[in-house]
Amino acid sequence: MRISLLAGMVAGLLLFSEPAWAASSIARAGLSGAMGGRVAAQRCAVPQIRAGSVASLKSFHRAMAECADRFWADRFAAAGLTYTSPEVTITTGSDSVCGKITSNGAQYCPVQRTIAIRIMRHDLGDPFRMNIAHSVAHEWGHHVQQLIGVLDVQNALYWPASDSARALLSHRLEMQAECFAGVFYSATLKSINPGIEWDDWIDAVRRADESKIHGKPRNLAFWQDRGYRGGATGFCNTWTATKSKVA
Repeated sequence: MRISLLAGMVAGLLLFSEPAWAASSIARAGLSGAMGGRVAAQRCAVPQIRAGSVASLKSFHRAMAECADRFWADRFAAAGLTYTSPEVTITTGSDSVCGKITSNGAQYCPVQRTIAIRIMRHDLGDPFRMNIAHSVAHEWGHHVQQLIGVLDVQNALYWPASDSARALLSHRLEMQAECFAGVFYSATLKSINPGIEWDDWIDAVRRADESKIHGKPRNLAFWQDRGYRGGATGFCNTWTATKSKVA
């Protein structure tokens, strides 16, 4: 859906206090992320990482960014949608164009349409490829949400909402970004050479620490796996999912 069609829909959504109404309306409006059928395998040149080397990690992130950019450009083209690439910044510091980069090592700045990546000390010392790759894949999912209008609607709903409704909206947003990352992996995982089997990776996600913003790890694992096994963005409609699947 074109972002220019969102204004009237947002006004209508704000009449409702129940998050379920908002979620249902987002899905009906075509913002659930459906972009056609299953994706084809994509070959990406993602280099090895040398422990302790900032330059090596920067090269890895740039290669992941090129891979993600090509993947999503193809998906948008197949759906007849306009795609624009985000800016990507990579730093060893904590500052970005939209504030401090949090301890997870990456964030998406929607106004600037920038993915800001911070090289973390633990990644330098013990560079786990899949964990580092995911910082790119997940934030690119947020860029996709920006382009299809989801971030605009979610933001309009978020500020007037109650604390519990805000939490649910945040979880739906983050779960969808996880699912989009899974779709991306379904086409590129072999090239990324993650250093871990998929089932083991999903198990690790499931056992991670819980995040107030992102939600329960078991649900993050569910949506990432759903995107990967489904291999299409149409599997990523978190907006009408039951609360138990996004809480």
